[in-house]
Amino acid sequence: MNLVTHLARRAELHPDRIALIDAERAVSYAELYKLVCSGSDQLRHDGLSPGDTVLILQAVSIPLYISLLSAFHSGLTVMFIDPSAGKTMIRNSLSLHQAQAFIGTGKAHLLRITIPEIRQIPKHYHSSGWVPSSKAWKPTSSTPSTPVDTAPDTPALITFTSGSTGMPKAACRTHGFLLAQHRALAASLDLQDGEVDLITLPVFALANLASGLTSVIAHTDLRYPARVDSQAVFDQCNKHNVTRCAASPAFFTQLHRDRMMPAFASIYTGGAPVFPDLLSEIQSAHPGMQVVTVFGSTEAEPIAHIRWQDTSEHDRNQMVSGKGLLVGHPVSATQLRIIPDQSGKEIGPMDEAAFNALELPHGKIGEIVVTGDHVLKGYLHGQGNEESKIHVLSDHSTVWHRTGDAAWRDQSGRVWLMGRCSAAINSPGQSPIYPFGIECAATNFPSVRRCALLMHQGRVTLVVEGEFTHKQQEALQSQLPHSPVEAFLNVTHIPVDKRHNAKIDYPELRKSLKK
Repeated sequence: MNLVTHLARRAELHPDRIALIDAERAVSYAELYKLVCSGSDQLRHDGLSPGDTVLILQAVSIPLYISLLSAFHSGLTVMFIDPSAGKTMIRNSLSLHQAQAFIGTGKAHLLRITIPEIRQIPKHYHSSGWVPSSKAWKPTSSTPSTPVDTAPDTPALITFTSGSTGMPKAACRTHGFLLAQHRALAASLDLQDGEVDLITLPVFALANLASGLTSVIAHTDLRYPARVDSQAVFDQCNKHNVTRCAASPAFFTQLHRDRMMPAFASIYTGGAPVFPDLLSEIQSAHPGMQVVTVFGSTEAEPIAHIRWQDTSEHDRNQMVSGKGLLVGHPVSATQLRIIPDQSGKEIGPMDEAAFNALELPHGKIGEIVVTGDHVLKGYLHGQGNEESKIHVLSDHSTVWHRTGDAAWRDQSGRVWLMGRCSAAINSPGQSPIYPFGIECAATNFPSVRRCALLMHQGRVTLVVEGEFTHKQQEALQSQLPHSPVEAFLNVTHIPVDKRHNAKIDYPELRKSLKK
């Protein structure tokens, strides 16, 4: 069940089709598979065996995918850690799961100086430069070979996320999980054999390779989607006849503002709230483009989706009048329910009848929980399971993932997001106030680029990045006759997440307002 068998099949079906393109070169499916087999041969020749883990620190490029797929081909587990997370986070992550090999650029190997956990990894490979006590990592084309046969539950990919305590949680994706995710993404993103896709989200390239697409790695620093080099991306897409792209809303926002949106046939955006003002602007500027919102998370990608063309005028009026953010029907691979918001509390194992009794009726706001073959059933060593997993006991026991997102479902079963459960404003004797309703309405005003709803100095406050005049405040309040907003505050900058540059970092914002 090795994920790489899909690449092997594609290399046989259309060997000359281009698989990957980066700023330096392009490789065909046949050439890529031969390079992967060469890398796999080197790893196995050096004594690494199925079950061992390889830490990879390389920029998003063709060499990264060769390293990743070589390890998969060998039955090894790949570990990714974001270097920007800081030394403490890297050390904590490696103490949670130790690697047997390290593949990195010459620059990445400098981390060995300050991080003993990396120095302690037995085998080191450098993919660029010259590094002492390290072997060169430069796979060359070799005779194709059969990937190591792996069971569905064989670990394939480990990434780390920080929990509320700051300690890392390891998301471990098995070969079976990645294959299920590929099937879910192929259906949700409508992946079509032969299309050309601009890659901004690295893991999506795996689904593309399995589906026979050409993946063009965006020629920009993918660590900062809000700082996209619009001209470089525009030129790249024209050169390679790119037809589609999935990216953070921050990425598309910048392309749109710079008037450098390539002639995509379709775009898919998610990973952070995608408000109707952006969707409407892009659709108006490019009426022939299919604009799709995709809702998902690290543990469950995708969960739901909707085409902007499929939203009615009534839907759009609902969104800008405080009813939440419409993200559509759950995808076919996902089972979804809304249960009472118990943010911060563990939910222990229960039988199926008790779990069924938790489900809220349509129209009621609660927490989204999901399950499916592509939904992560637990974290490595169980770190973080108690707070995010619900075990439902029956003849076929099921693990449900708590997303931490608040939402309600309409009569047709569509999902309307209300914000993070942890961002809710709670007052004694009153229903929780969730931020997306107000934020969604406020971003409909042309001058509001970003805003956040929170409790500040004892009042429900809408914090606006930039200027939001008294006249505009009155207009918003008139648009929302039952608005809970008690005060407005203008700030020069609202902090957002590092990965997508689009999700409000509410804890960091609260800290900055206290200064």
